[in-house]
Amino acid sequence: MRRMIGLLAALAAGPAVSAPVGDPAHGEEIYQACTDCHSLDQNDVGPRHRGVYGRKAGSLPDYAYSGALKSANIVWTEETLDKWLTNPQAFVPGVKMFFHLDNPQDRADVIAFLKERAK
Repeated sequence: MRRMIGLLAALAAGPAVSAPVGDPAHGEEIYQACTDCHSLDQNDVGPRHRGVYGRKAGSLPDYAYSGALKSANIVWTEETLDKWLTNPQAFVPGVKMFFHLDNPQDRADVIAFLKERAK
C-alpha cells in the first residue's frame, strides 16, 4: 500500500523540470546585449567576462565591484549565473547590475557561451 501511495504521489507531481540545455552559438548572439557594459577582455562599466565561469564573484583585482558583490561569497556556476541573470538585485541586494534575462532558454544559452567560448 505504501508503494502505491508513493507511486501515486510521484505521478501527481508530474515530470521533473530540468534546466534548458544551453546553445553557446545563440548565447553569443544574446551576449551582444551585454556589451553595452561588458566585454570579454576589458573592464568597462561592468567587469570583463573572459574566464568568469568558475571564478569567485567580485574577485578581479582591477575592477571596482560593489561591496555587496565582493562580500557575496559566490562562485559563478550554471546555477549562480542563472539566478544572477534572472534578477541580480534579488540575488545579491546592493549590486550595481540591473540587466536581466527573463527567458530561461536565453539565460542557459548565455551561460553556455560564457562557459564554453569565453574561457
